[in-house]
Amino acid sequence: MLIRHFQPSDAPALRAVFHDSIHGLASANYSAAQLDAWAPAEHDTDGWLRRMEAIAPLVAEIEGEPAGFADLQTDGYIDMFFVSPRHARRGVGTALMRRLLDAAREAALASIYSNVSLTAEPFFARHGFTVERCNEVAVRGAVLRNATMRRRLVETRSLD
Repeated sequence: MLIRHFQPSDAPALRAVFHDSIHGLASANYSAAQLDAWAPAEHDTDGWLRRMEAIAPLVAEIEGEPAGFADLQTDGYIDMFFVSPRHARRGVGTALMRRLLDAAREAALASIYSNVSLTAEPFFARHGFTVERCNEVAVRGAVLRNATMRRRLVETRSLD
């Protein structure tokens, strides 16, 4: 597995990973209407490219094919973290998470956080994240539940 930085030519393949991950992995926790609202088949390809360029994700590649992607913003926010169902449960997510954690430590971030789907909650929990709050998010007319989860990287001490 190779983990590398995003290139603009990755955008179509990452959109496919996003769509397939949602429809293939999240279907146990969300209805078909919720999945279609979250990741519709039709999308704005230019808008997707702009979003990928803005978040600058890391791309996990297996045999020349994107298997997953994840980003870490300067404030510690993970905006997107998706693994293709074809490569799920094979260490792709763990490898991406390790790289994000390394980057967060290098940036001296106190914590990292994300708005995590019901499907991804157990994965994030295994990597030391805890639920801060549960959310209901309106997306294209559907309401989806998720959780804001955080992993502290620096322990704070009380001043007694």
